[in-house]
Amino acid sequence: MDAVPIWKQIEDEIRRLIAVGNFGEGEPIPSVRDLSKDLRVNPATVAKAYQRLSDAGLLEVRRGEGTFVAHSPAPIKKSDRREVLEAAALRYASMAVTMGASAEEALAEIRDALEKLAGDGNRRTS
Repeated sequence: MDAVPIWKQIEDEIRRLIAVGNFGEGEPIPSVRDLSKDLRVNPATVAKAYQRLSDAGLLEVRRGEGTFVAHSPAPIKKSDRREVLEAAALRYASMAVTMGASAEEALAEIRDALEKLAGDGNRRTS
């Protein structure tokens, strides 16, 4: 299996932080410069992750102010959503298989994670 690019890891982690409520709607996120310094990665790497999240409607850039979690994320086309979910599911399933987890155990973890996010009232349904 190919290694996950750093920009994708950043994108996935910010999505997770938004989903669990660590970054709420309208809240600022770290600047490209600050995050790249903290992670010790090239600013272009962080910028790519931010651009993809902005294109997806999760972040909004306010010129002169910074980057913020969007108030109303743009709806994602069903075909695009399916493609992203499929890729994430394959990564998760690969990890579960290599760890020796049963299908039941892996699915139970997915259900628990979804319930936790829904229970926190932060689950995005668009």
